[in-house]
This record gives sequence, C-alpha cells and structure tokens, in this order.
Amino acid sequence: MERNPNQMAINWYPGHMAKAKREMEANIGLIDCAVELLDARAPLASRNPDLSKMLGGKPKVVVLNKSDLADAKRTKEWISYFKSQGESAVAFTASRSGGRKEVLSAIDAATKEIVERWKKRGAKKTIRVMVCGIPNVGKSSLINNLSGAGRAKTGSRPGVTRGKQWVRLTPYLELMDTPGVLWPKLEDEAGAKLLAYMNAINDDVLAYYELAIELSNLLFELQPERIVERYGVPMGDDNERVLLAVAKARGFLQKGQDYDLDKAARVLMEEFRSGKIGRFTLQTVPGEGEA
Repeated sequence: MERNPNQMAINWYPGHMAKAKREMEANIGLIDCAVELLDARAPLASRNPDLSKMLGGKPKVVVLNKSDLADAKRTKEWISYFKSQGESAVAFTASRSGGRKEVLSAIDAATKEIVERWKKRGAKKTIRVMVCGIPNVGKSSLINNLSGAGRAKTGSRPGVTRGKQWVRLTPYLELMDTPGVLWPKLEDEAGAKLLAYMNAINDDVLAYYELAIELSNLLFELQPERIVERYGVPMGDDNERVLLAVAKARGFLQKGQDYDLDKAARVLMEEFRSGKIGRFTLQTVPGEGEA
C-alpha cells in the first residue's frame, strides 16, 4: 500500500496534560514571574497560546532554549523580534554550562518593580518563578543548570516531569518546575508538525515515515548542502530521495535487497534532533516569511 505523507494525524493532547494545565492555573497565584522556555528552532510553534492568558499581568522572561541546535543568526533575529514586542528574551542551552548569568539577570530585571515595592514596605521579597513550556523543551535542565545540581527530573522524551517541584536558588529566589503542557485545539497543522519534528510529542503517536518525509524536504529546502554533505543526496523531485540516501549511507537493507526506509526515517529524525546534521531554524520571524 502506497503511503501518503500528506495524510498524517497527530494526537497530541493526552489526559495528563489537561490535569497539568489545571494545576498550573491553580499555582499562578503562588508565583511572581514566569520563565517561558521556547525551542529556538521554532519559537512561535513552541509557544503555548494559553500561557499569557493564565499569567494575566505577571512579568515573564522568554528563554530560547536549545540555541545550540538552531541557526545562530536566526536566533539573534528572534531575540530582536521578541524585544520589539516588549518581551525580555535571551538565548540559552540548558544542557550546557554557561548562560546562567543572563537568565538570572533577566529574571531580576523582570521582577525589579515587585522587589522595590516590598522594599518600601521594609521587607525582603522572596521571588517565586514558574518555569513553563511545552514537553521536552528543557525546563528541568534549565533549573538544574541554574541551581548547579540535579534537583529536577530530566529526560529526552516528553512528559518526564509530572508534578510541580520547588527549587531554591538563593534565600530570595525560588523556581517552580512544571510539567510540559500543550494546548488542546490543533488549529495549526504546520506548527504541530514542527513540534513533532522537535520531539515535543510522544513518538508512539506519530506516523514516523510520513513525518520524516516532510522533515527531510524541509531540511533540504533550508540547507541542501548540509543534507548532501551528510547523506550524499541526489538532486531530484522524489519525496523519498533523502530517506533513500540515508538508507544507502547506513546500509539499511531488508530481505530482497529493498532499503528499509522506516529505519532510515528514525535515523533522520534522531540526527536532526541531536544536531548531527547541522543547526537549523525551522521558522523565520514574522515579516520575513511564514512563521
């Protein structure tokens, strides 16, 4: 049976996310500020549209995480974009050392007015910050990086953190780790696919082959030289050309000497997610193209 990459359903809102969203809403009253982690490879696709409504007027810092996997030039453009929208934004790689000072400085700046109000009352305010974002965007890794200790659970798959965790960084700064939360209405299919490419949705609900076909076409469109260099991809219009090249390069043969394209699809996805193919930004800032 011929497979059609245009027919791909993504089921992305399991029951535990509804519960996590309710818990987040209940905890908003406990915090002074939020750190919103976005994936630097697709910032708008990885932004939960429900968050701003939940926060109300509370200050927020945008952290473009996994910036080591994104195009550095594009990341700078995204930081400028968020700042033009009146939002504080910094680039970060939670899985590596460094960048701690920039994030903490951004939190200090965002909460300065709150601290000053309490200071006028003669009190030292303990700032409580909610770290939030979609699944697998690196919330727990960020907290561990900032605290210098493995206090929050981390993992390379969505849904590792299932409940709030408080981590005290200083006597006057506490962070709350929260489960990754997506939003219930799938209104943007293109954005949903970007989330799937970046492993924000559990792999067991994905049509892997179809997803890999679309990702390979996108990567080839963005930086064809990277794909050619790694896999020796021939030019042409065949949707399977990249997967065929991956299968040939890795020697993925099935019985009858047919190439195992499903195995090649998994390799392509894993190598994109780990940055082995190169640094890609999948969205451009509004005004420069489709975002």
